[in-house]
Amino acid sequence: MKWLHLSALAVLSVALAGAQTVTGRWTGNFSTADNGLEIVVALNQAADGTVTGYILNPRSTDTITSGKIEGNNVTLEAERTGRGGVVQKVTYTATVDGGKMKLTVPAPNFGGQGRGAGRGAPGAGGPPPAGAPGAPPAAPAAGRGPGGGRGGQPQVVELARVSTDVPAPLPPRPAPVSLPMPTTAVKYNGMAKTPPMGWNSWNKFQNKVSDKMVREMADAIAKTGMGKAGYVYVNIDDTWEAGRDAAGNITTNNKFPDMKALSDYVHSKGLKLGIYSSPGPKTCAGYEGSYRHEEQDAKTYAAWGIDYLKYDWCSASQVYDNTQATMAAAYAKMGNALLNSGRTIVYSLCQYGNLDVGEWGEKVGGNLWRTTGDISDRWASMENIGFKLQPGREKFAGPGHWNDPDMLEVGNGGMTDIEYQTHQSLWCLLAAPLLAGNDIRDMKPSIAEILMNKEVLAIDQDKLGKQGVRVAQEGTVEVWAKPLADGGYAVGLFNRGDAAAKVTAKWSDVGVKGSHKVRDLWKHADLGKVADQYAAEVPSHGVVMIKIAK
Repeated sequence: MKWLHLSALAVLSVALAGAQTVTGRWTGNFSTADNGLEIVVALNQAADGTVTGYILNPRSTDTITSGKIEGNNVTLEAERTGRGGVVQKVTYTATVDGGKMKLTVPAPNFGGQGRGAGRGAPGAGGPPPAGAPGAPPAAPAAGRGPGGGRGGQPQVVELARVSTDVPAPLPPRPAPVSLPMPTTAVKYNGMAKTPPMGWNSWNKFQNKVSDKMVREMADAIAKTGMGKAGYVYVNIDDTWEAGRDAAGNITTNNKFPDMKALSDYVHSKGLKLGIYSSPGPKTCAGYEGSYRHEEQDAKTYAAWGIDYLKYDWCSASQVYDNTQATMAAAYAKMGNALLNSGRTIVYSLCQYGNLDVGEWGEKVGGNLWRTTGDISDRWASMENIGFKLQPGREKFAGPGHWNDPDMLEVGNGGMTDIEYQTHQSLWCLLAAPLLAGNDIRDMKPSIAEILMNKEVLAIDQDKLGKQGVRVAQEGTVEVWAKPLADGGYAVGLFNRGDAAAKVTAKWSDVGVKGSHKVRDLWKHADLGKVADQYAAEVPSHGVVMIKIAK
């Protein structure tokens, strides 16, 4: 019996010796589109097979609360502190083969609405306003990052074990920084007297943006007439950054070898160049942010010839507290830095409409500010952001300071041309910034017609600077109206329903009386004088847009 017992122990020892162990530090490239971002997985496997540790994802620090191994398969349940201090639960899975690991990183989830979803409350997980500031979102979230962009897909990363030592615990997170509400408004920079128009790289290309692509896009914008139509800003979104040099200056990664030369090229086309950063230490995709380098970065942007800055809250929630005063002060830092940079730069605040940004966005130097989480190229997302989340914000908009319902998705393929026409019409009635996000190099004529309809663009760019409002609604049909500098009105007859419907715009709802000349802005047709009301059959998800003369 003693011999049998010893034999059993020997067999068990051999089995345990041959069992897969994942204890140690594993590293790999999170992004391969540029210089690369590192992801670190630190694991400690107990004798009973349970796994603890943490994952240093470029976008977040995730604490592993429980993990298990079944053969070569590993499941890691983790938590991260998101926007507004909200705790998010995420699940990683992996397969292990000796010193190699294939880790599946879950799709980014930053909270909010927009991409059916989008990003949420300040911090990396709470919801942004839905309709009125402070209300909950209408849909679950999806975020952005190099693995697939806003609303991206899970990403598989190959890791190698670089140490078999039990990892040291994470240091405690520092107390959040609190800042007082600025007592002096940032001086107006004189820019954006009409809503800015241009192109942004993120919606279509995410982390694939490069110097070559931006040059080609500038060429296409000039060649197609987009520039002459008003789309003058060519904006590089996230993932251009590398790190900082010995003097602390922000540097570009290998996708952008010479930002000043790129700026000169874009300017040679009669266009302007925009760039992206964050008040936090990292951007939303995990690249270098401007935290504690605001003045330095602003001067660098000016030296490069940058004309527009999109400033995205992102990891600022990891260092700042979740208060209106602190957020406003963090944005005012860059607002003043831009003013002192030696160059006039349009300042775009991107903090998803949180903490009543309309009340203070202009005071911190903002020329425009996002009102919601991210948009996506789907009817439901555009409908939610445009029709449901903009009413009530019109009092904050005007020359030099605009509500931003996010970039255009026109031409990206997720909606019909009729739906894109509705998207463009509503954004123009909202006096919204118009930042196209499609591939201008390969644009269908029907998309070019939607983006460059001069009569519709004139409504957006009207110098009176009034944001349109909904003046009537019955079920899924709506009428929106926007007063114009010449005394007339632009009116949108919208049908959000699933079947064609008759929509009537009553002059009494719009605010006019009697008989007025009416023009159809999409058909470019004069409709003669019309008294009291105008009715039209509007297709499902469609629009009829008219101008009522004074």
